[in-house]
Amino acid sequence: MHKLILPLLASAALAIAAPALGQDAKPLAGQSITVLMPSPQGPNIASDFEAETGIHVDLQTLSWDDIRPKLVTALVAGTAPADVTEFDWSWTGQFSAAGWYMPLNDVIDADTVKDIGVAKIFTVDGKLLGIPYTNDFRVMLVNKKHFTDAGITEMPRTLDALVAAAKKIKEKGIVEYPIGLPVSATEGASTSWYLLTKAFGGELFDKDFNPLFTSPDSAGYKALAFELMLLKEGLVDPASTGLKDSQINESMFAQGITSIMISGEPGRLGQMNDPKQSKVAGQVEAILVPTASGETRSFGLPEALAIPNVSPNKEAAIAFVKWFTSKDFQKKNAVNGFLPTRTSALSELNESGKLNSGDALVAQSKTVEPLFPQGTPPWYPQFSSGVNTAINSAAKGQMSVDQAMEAIAAAAKQAMAQ
Repeated sequence: MHKLILPLLASAALAIAAPALGQDAKPLAGQSITVLMPSPQGPNIASDFEAETGIHVDLQTLSWDDIRPKLVTALVAGTAPADVTEFDWSWTGQFSAAGWYMPLNDVIDADTVKDIGVAKIFTVDGKLLGIPYTNDFRVMLVNKKHFTDAGITEMPRTLDALVAAAKKIKEKGIVEYPIGLPVSATEGASTSWYLLTKAFGGELFDKDFNPLFTSPDSAGYKALAFELMLLKEGLVDPASTGLKDSQINESMFAQGITSIMISGEPGRLGQMNDPKQSKVAGQVEAILVPTASGETRSFGLPEALAIPNVSPNKEAAIAFVKWFTSKDFQKKNAVNGFLPTRTSALSELNESGKLNSGDALVAQSKTVEPLFPQGTPPWYPQFSSGVNTAINSAAKGQMSVDQAMEAIAAAAKQAMAQ
């Protein structure tokens, strides 16, 4: 009897222990969190995370331009817009000053922060407020077939060569408006002007945030004059005064209606080369940003995940942030258009041949600079609004370059004073 009972007891003990072990593997199983991110996102994020952790995710998506107003409205009222939210580089100063987000220094390991170099953009006074999940910086996207059809064998390295290529594509009748450039009163118009300011060899402000773009010989002034020249020469569609960058990307470039995206997003390469989403699959590649001097430059616009202080489910929220920014998930999520922020993931994807235009992206990533070396200021959103409003007015012929630059300088001064 003892010989029979002991094995039975042992089996019973194992049966009791098995669920406990499973619970230990998923200690937060049964909890639920809400996550608010820009659209589009991968279709299996919520189900994959729940399968791995047992945590249910209500994934909510909005267009990028609609997220910040939703966040600010909720956080000002003291309510959580979600347990995990989008946290853009451009909001860092404002959100830090408001004290809305939980510092993550004590819950994210040092190796992760080291692997994600752009995490420093989200660090204010030693507090890490967001973990970057998409390594957005600017490159130039081109339809290489259009270039080939126009007889262009070498990709442009200078802005002059870029204009010459665009004119040749137009003259050959390949497309009517070769260059995609948003000049609407939206963030995409601001970031395009910032990139061209870099391309003309300058910066927006000096170390004391005095504007550097009002003089006709300044890079910012030349950048806007360049944009207006592209419009005047018929290289940019006049309808761009009313289009967001996402619309130009998806409704024009991905449809083969334009040949060049001035301020290209590397994360769109997968989408552009996917036959299900694009009519130009197999034709799109990234090239280094052409500049006046021929020496490429770029700047970073990373997006992070962050946790509001008022989130009621912080532990499960932290688990989601760690999972979404892990090396394994970043490599997997690259097919959905999200360039890894981890140096290790980016290198492994390129080495395996799984990174579209990998050599160009790795080369451009080494030139990425912060837009504001001093750190993104709290007044950036108001400044950017002033920038794209003035650019839109100039593009419509309602302002000269002089007037637009003075309006942007005035917007900067007003934003700083608030």
